[in-house]
Amino acid sequence: MCSLPLSAVPEPQAARPAVAAAEAELLAQLQQGSEAAFRTLVERYQNRVYRTVLALLRSAEEAEDVAQEVFVEVYQTIGRFRGDAALSTWLYRLATSRALKHRRRARAKKRFAYFTSLLGFDNHVLHELPDHAHPQARLEGKQQLQLLLDHIARLPDQQQVAFTLRHEQELSYEEIAAVLQTTVPAVESLLFRARQTLRKHLQPSFRHV
Repeated sequence: MCSLPLSAVPEPQAARPAVAAAEAELLAQLQQGSEAAFRTLVERYQNRVYRTVLALLRSAEEAEDVAQEVFVEVYQTIGRFRGDAALSTWLYRLATSRALKHRRRARAKKRFAYFTSLLGFDNHVLHELPDHAHPQARLEGKQQLQLLLDHIARLPDQQQVAFTLRHEQELSYEEIAAVLQTTVPAVESLLFRARQTLRKHLQPSFRHV
């Protein structure tokens, strides 16, 4: 895949009852403090959590750290999870929330470093720019993909999360609405505005958009 599609993608089929039952059983074991169940959870969802965070941060090292934070939070708070959403929905919610918080903290540090450098303070606050390399950037169309990723990163947070969950994770509109705790029409609106913005900025480079 050399670019992220901007057109609508057919909705995946709804989760089968057996999958929901297996998730419910896993949740019950987690809330009983089963270490084996927690290992199963990590094995089952670590790749999806990591890829979601990576799509938002675009730094493999930072994404790995944040993904670990997500599972630490799960381990610490699973006993308070009320089951008002699917376990996978809760994980996506934690992943996107922590990634956005991490990015806001990183931006705040950069602003602080910039202002202190202007004032001439001799300190070591300055940080290296984040590594914006993305796994997909190794594929054909590297420059176009990087341009697309740069513009996705400039979208408002809610639009960026919706776009990432839709096109990176291929979640349904209903699943995205559950993660964002909003409605399907609101998700449709977020995705529409995100695509319109990307088309506006990328039209000269992406002839197929």
